[in-house]
Amino acid sequence: MFYIKNLPNWERVVRLIVSFAVITWALLSLNGVVAWIVAASAAGITLSGIFGFCPMCVMVGRRLDKAKGK
Repeated sequence: MFYIKNLPNWERVVRLIVSFAVITWALLSLNGVVAWIVAASAAGITLSGIFGFCPMCVMVGRRLDKAKGK
């Protein structure tokens, strides 16, 4: 499948930093199943940061402006 990127580069970096922080916090601070659920949720944010595509942004009609996106 081909996805059109809909996240600017600055937002991709922020998503990666925040998601790694949440994963680290969940695995170090929480216990049991809750830690793994929070870490798995943050892993979804990590994937959107890596690929530059957010399905929720598509659902609300957000598009990346090609002139300002890079």
